Amino acid sequence: MWLRNREGTEPVTARSPLRLRRILSSVVLVIAVIAAVVFAVLAMNTGAQVWLWEAAIAAAVAVIAALDLLVLRHRRSRGENGGQQQHDH
Repeated sequence: MWLRNREGTEPVTARSPLRLRRILSSVVLVIAVIAAVVFAVLAMNTGAQVWLWEAAIAAAVAVIAALDLLVLRHRRSRGENGGQQQHDH
């Protein structure tokens, strides 16, 4: 098995900080949605194009954060090791 012949120093049981990633994505999602709404209101009130672009960017960030949360939820439902079974051969 390829894991037995590795030369790196990373442990076999290393895990990514998924809890921190979930927290950051949740915070960013809330902030981006609020920003998108505020910028959209400013665009409607002032008629300035710059606020539409700001709203679009904030909405895109919110979508990316939401997608990241969905990926994390999917990984969690498959199990902590990503659904892959480790064999001790």
